[in-house]
Amino acid sequence: MSGFGANHLEAFWLPFTPNRQFRREPRLVVAAEGNHYVAADGRRILDATAGLWCCNAGHGHPRIVEAIRRRAGELDYAPPFQFAHPDAFTLAARLRDLFPGDLDYAFFCNSGSEAVDTALKIALAYHRARGEGQRVRLIGRERGYHGVGFGGLSVGGIGPNRRLFGPLLPGVDHLPHTLLEANRFARGRPPHGGAELAGALERLLELHDPQTVAAVIVEPVAGSIGVYPPPVDYLERLREITARHGILLIFDEVITAFGRLGAGSAAEALEIQPDLITLAKGLTSGTVPMGGVMVRREIHRAIVEESPAPEWGIEFPHGYTYSAHPLATAAALATLEVYREEALFARARALAPVFEEGLHRLRDLPGVRDVRNLGLMGAVELEPRPGAAGARGFEAMRRAFFEHDLMIRITGDTIALSPPLTFTEAELEQLFSRLAAVLRALD
Repeated sequence: MSGFGANHLEAFWLPFTPNRQFRREPRLVVAAEGNHYVAADGRRILDATAGLWCCNAGHGHPRIVEAIRRRAGELDYAPPFQFAHPDAFTLAARLRDLFPGDLDYAFFCNSGSEAVDTALKIALAYHRARGEGQRVRLIGRERGYHGVGFGGLSVGGIGPNRRLFGPLLPGVDHLPHTLLEANRFARGRPPHGGAELAGALERLLELHDPQTVAAVIVEPVAGSIGVYPPPVDYLERLREITARHGILLIFDEVITAFGRLGAGSAAEALEIQPDLITLAKGLTSGTVPMGGVMVRREIHRAIVEESPAPEWGIEFPHGYTYSAHPLATAAALATLEVYREEALFARARALAPVFEEGLHRLRDLPGVRDVRNLGLMGAVELEPRPGAAGARGFEAMRRAFFEHDLMIRITGDTIALSPPLTFTEAELEQLFSRLAAVLRALD
């Protein structure tokens, strides 16, 4: 980092970061390999978050790196409007085979935020194509995170993410969140309240008229808010209600797809068939930005195959300059091969009970209010300091990085953990012993 001084920390406006504090105490990484980052001062940092829920195959996997390098030398860019390249179709076919049911079509974009906005637009276009243009209402969930586009922010339900921007999209409502006091310290899917929480959808439909609702969007496991596993019967009941009323159910699987729950998707792991699934993050193991939406055959047929547009007309006027970018598709194809050849989804299933045991050993440490987990997703919720919500979590993140060579993610006073699927049991033991030391040091 020769020549890198304090003045270099001014120009970059960091997202979702207290920038003033960061400039005083930067947390910089300069390299990554396997399950570790390398800090600017040379320390090896154990990555307990897979970067940002992304790097499921670990860092710097040689097969993925080589695929990106080779593609960059062969085809640097191909326009996705009116033209295409073969890898885009190959990747779509591989994803069709990976996802359950008739989720047969992939629409590519560049991020989870774009994937959510795309899915919402597909839902609206589907109903209009079927002559039900009155279906314009969208329903999200309190404390849900669906990215930062106007659509995703509107259906999202995390207050601090929204309040700076004033009114967002009209015609949006929210289900109650799923974190219940009765489910504290539950292991896996919580036992209480699932059917009742999902039943709130029936009340919203009575209020708004189900014939005006286009889609319901939820994360199968609420991730960014601090890992809220779905209570037993919750998602199943949402599926039943939406299907009965002709409403599309969208699973936002930007976090949960590609092995996080020990399967290709949460839909597969939990055996629930949504109508659309949003993807990103683990699609390329975080190496090249990429997102997408998996779409059921019926939806694609209504919008594309049955379009009244002439043969030269565009059926769905939506997309991005970098949709199915050649480097991204190369990274994704290599990543899918790594997942398959190294059986990383099965490895995650096998590791999940060990992860659960280590996580729940932390429950009796000072300041721990709750522990939650499903698959290789976990959270430790801390008691907030009086009048200083988020301060204890922030200190935990700082101490972990600077004093214990550990990268964790925080959301307020909740610590979220999502290790790469390549973690070993020994690395899990390091993770929980270091995190325990962090928690013991907090006041």
